[in-house]
Amino acid sequence: MRIILFGPPGCGKGTQATFISESLSIPHLS
Repeated sequence: MRIILFGPPGCGKGTQATFISESLSIPHLS
């Protein structure tokens, strides 16, 4: 599964990526 989060700096991409990776047990790559 590939999920890509787009947005300007400081909009919460990292926060959402952490939540998604923990919920789905998938690695978070940046």
